[in-house]
Amino acid sequence: MITIQLESWAAMAPGLDSKEAWLQWLKQPDTIPETLGVLPLKEIPPLLRRRFSALGKCAMGATLQLLEEETQLPSIFASRHGDTGLTLSLLNEMGRDEPMSPTGFSLAVHNAVSGLYTIARKDTSAVTAIAAIEGLTLQTLFEVAGQLQESEKVLCVLYDVPLPDIYRRYAVGENFPYAIAMIFSRTGKTSLCIEPMDTPDILEAHPSHSEPIRLISLLAGISDTMRLTVNGAHWRITRAIAE
Repeated sequence: MITIQLESWAAMAPGLDSKEAWLQWLKQPDTIPETLGVLPLKEIPPLLRRRFSALGKCAMGATLQLLEEETQLPSIFASRHGDTGLTLSLLNEMGRDEPMSPTGFSLAVHNAVSGLYTIARKDTSAVTAIAAIEGLTLQTLFEVAGQLQESEKVLCVLYDVPLPDIYRRYAVGENFPYAIAMIFSRTGKTSLCIEPMDTPDILEAHPSHSEPIRLISLLAGISDTMRLTVNGAHWRITRAIAE
């Protein structure tokens, strides 16, 4: 069993930009729109702010809720697909024999959001970018556990936007943009315990919510257990509050 300590969290999706909004939505769920509204992101300098796509704005909208202005932490940015819409636009340019946009290419790489984040905050801490089609949550939390062996605190951000229509039949993705930011430390009061299970839980065989929503429900204390199946192996994440 692996145990990591959660210090704080925040989540972002269209119309849901605070813990209070998420708690209300989790108790009375409704359809989440596919389009992210306007986020001011005043903490980000205007020249850099313009470089953030919807993916980056969503990630920053959650992350900046947790950090003081001078806070510098090693960070983990995890996304299943990254900015697939931007990547598709670059492929279309290549298909038309048009020159590829250097700026577009630099912003399409998987660590673009984390790079802009560190530049905007002048943060020279280590950054890890994770891509995992299956088990994004679990793989990211494993990375958190490893980094806490050397660091007192770690910032962790999971984020994605809907896939372009052309890809939706081939890959699983959420139908709304989302970001979940968390700070883990060696002294947090909320524990997340990760352990393998011999057999899956029948009640969770067809969960009613997507993985990100189930993670937010766990963080918010609406549920105390999250079960996952990754590469045929079954796992359980349990939330507990220290006495």
